[in-house]
Amino acid sequence: MKKTILSISVLSLMSFTSFNLAKIYSSIDLVQDMKEWMQQDIENGNIDQELGEIYIDNLKQVESDLIDFTN
Repeated sequence: MKKTILSISVLSLMSFTSFNLAKIYSSIDLVQDMKEWMQQDIENGNIDQELGEIYIDNLKQVESDLIDFTN
């Protein structure tokens, strides 16, 4: 009985971890898209270049933190 409960617990934890990693990888993709969109907005003159660069730097930091978290 203890082995069964332990096995179920381990499998549940592995599934939960895989799900969370999938969400993190999805978030990394979204941050990368947002960096591209901000660069396009800068190039199109939709946002001040200095402010856009600040946003991009912040997005780079978020991306880096997410990548570090997965390692």
